[in-house]
Amino acid sequence: MAETIDLTGDGGVLKTVVRKAKDDAISPSDSLPLVDVHYEGTLAENGEVFDTTHEDNSIFSFEVGQGAVIKAWDLALRTMKVGEVAKITCKPEYAYGSAGSPPEIPANATLIFEVELVACKPRKGSSLGSVSDEKARLEELKKQRELAAATKEEEKKKREEAKAAAAARVQAKLDAKKGKGKGKGK
Repeated sequence: MAETIDLTGDGGVLKTVVRKAKDDAISPSDSLPLVDVHYEGTLAENGEVFDTTHEDNSIFSFEVGQGAVIKAWDLALRTMKVGEVAKITCKPEYAYGSAGSPPEIPANATLIFEVELVACKPRKGSSLGSVSDEKARLEELKKQRELAAATKEEEKKKREEAKAAAAARVQAKLDAKKGKGKGKGK
């Protein structure tokens, strides 16, 4: 049986991995904060499904850590990898609390979600890499351009030297012919 992890230390958010992700799978991060998930939410007290993306095979997308979803999801999704499926048990204080979310979710309800992390993406308008990754990429490009320019300059210099050497040989031949011609004509 899979190990249950207490993500909050107080039993408020429990995570059990149902299906592990591949070892090299990515996780949500500062540079990849947008997540796409499939999920099914049930009430712990009676197992009744109150929400699911499985019926219409839709994707639910949100930005992790921005308070767009219940606290339990913000905490749990940060620990997941793309391809992972986890069972997340959320006490009321990490879900909808004493207010609930009528009519589907009663007050003080403990919720159980089976969540699959489908994808992690950057915010719109940002690149996949972090700022430091982008700086490193630009620095590498600059080095490559400088190397290409130096190589091009070296090739140009060699061509000019070859032209000068060829011109000197031609001049030497001309001078030699002129010298021979002057000597014979006298």
